[in-house]
Amino acid sequence: MNKVITGPDGQNRCAWCGDVPEFLPYHDNEWGYPVGDDTRLFEKLCLESFQSGLSWRTILNKRENFRAAFAGFDYRAIMKFTDADRERLLNDPGIVRNRLKIDATINNAHRMAEMIEVEGSLAAFIWRYEPPVEELGEPQTASTSPTSVALSKELKKRGWKFLGPTTIFAFMQAMGLINDHAISCVMRKKAHKARAAFAPPSK
Repeated sequence: MNKVITGPDGQNRCAWCGDVPEFLPYHDNEWGYPVGDDTRLFEKLCLESFQSGLSWRTILNKRENFRAAFAGFDYRAIMKFTDADRERLLNDPGIVRNRLKIDATINNAHRMAEMIEVEGSLAAFIWRYEPPVEELGEPQTASTSPTSVALSKELKKRGWKFLGPTTIFAFMQAMGLINDHAISCVMRKKAHKARAAFAPPSK
């Protein structure tokens, strides 16, 4: 989907960022730009997991609440969550109160620790899945890809939960593993330049 809208500065942007006001700054400043920080990557995985079956607007509007509830997505802190913490989260109206997703986030914090132990960093592991150019179709025309399927399967094999191929594809879009901005979106070139200047972590 290469539909665009005219932004407040007169330049083209992906049409979806005009749906609600809070999408524009997210689109311009975050979506599609390369991320190499483990905490940010873990947060994005967790939030995409919570988004499953819901609108991204719901998650984006609750993001600060999620950060407060989940200790800034510090996996080491989340690993120490107790049954009391689970109940606290289930009673927190500021987040999505889904027991399976909450349990998955706590589980995935433990898997994160294992990932770092084996791979050196989550970022080093994730960036090995940057898809080849020939795999990519027209921007915003797919919800899964061979790479998102492969990455989802590998994470599942390692014990991660609630991260199916569609969720992983959305994660890949968000953290810059692919540049899925519309062809004529002004941010596509910006994301491309950011990727060119970015050195994926090796460990």
